[in-house]
Amino acid sequence: MFLDLPVHTPRSNGAHPEQHLAGYAGLMQADAYAGFSRLYDANRQGGPIVEAACWAHGRRKFFDLARLSKAPIAAEAVKRIDVLFAIEREINSLAPQERLRVRQERSRPLIVELEAWLREQRAKLSRSSDTTKAINYCLSRWDAFARFLDDGRLCMSNNAAERELRAVAVGRRNWTFAGSDEGGRRAAAIYSLIASAKLNDIDPQAWLADVLARLPDHPARRIHELLPWNWRPQGVAHAA
Repeated sequence: MFLDLPVHTPRSNGAHPEQHLAGYAGLMQADAYAGFSRLYDANRQGGPIVEAACWAHGRRKFFDLARLSKAPIAAEAVKRIDVLFAIEREINSLAPQERLRVRQERSRPLIVELEAWLREQRAKLSRSSDTTKAINYCLSRWDAFARFLDDGRLCMSNNAAERELRAVAVGRRNWTFAGSDEGGRRAAAIYSLIASAKLNDIDPQAWLADVLARLPDHPARRIHELLPWNWRPQGVAHAA
C-alpha cells in the first residue's frame, strides 16, 4: 500500500498512522517521516509493516542540490536514478511478474553499482556537507530503497498517492478550517471516496449524485454495492 492518505489528525505525529494502520501488516511505501518508525518494529502488535522507500524523495534531495549549488556528485546521482526511472516507464503497464523479471535483469545491476558509488563518494566528503546528508538519507535505508527489485507489485515511488493528495495540499490554502475535528474527519472521508472514484475511472460527480439519491432506500447490509470499485449506475444495476 501507499501511505499518503487523506486522513485527519489534530496533531502531526506518529499516533495517527499507528491508529489508522492498526489492523494492517505488509508492505508500505512512504517517505522517511519519523512518525512511521514504530510501524516497522518487528515486535509490532498485529505484525510488522515492511518499508518500501520512495525513490522520488531520495532523488529530490540530490536534485535540489544539483539545481541550487551545481554539486557535481548530486548531479551524477540524479542521472543514475533517472536511468532507473526510465526503465520503470518502459515496464509500467506490464504484469507484476514481468516487471520483476526486467528489474532483476536490468535494474538490479544498476542499484548495486549505485550503492557502491554512493559509498565511494561519501568517503570523499565532509560529514557535515549537504551532499553527504543526501547520500546518508538513501544509504541508511538502502534495503527499503531496493525492495522494489524483489516485488513486481511495488513502484519505485509513491508519486501516484502524492498526486491524489495534491488537491488537498493546494486547497488548504483556500479553506483553513474544517470547523472541528469531526468536520476534518468527514472531509477526509469524502476526499478518500472521491479519489477512489477517480482511480476506478468513475466520474466522481456522477457517482456521488447516483449514490446520494439511492442511499435512503438502499439496504445497509448491501452498502458495499455503492462503493466506487463495485458501483454501477442505477439503471444498469436494476437491469442486472
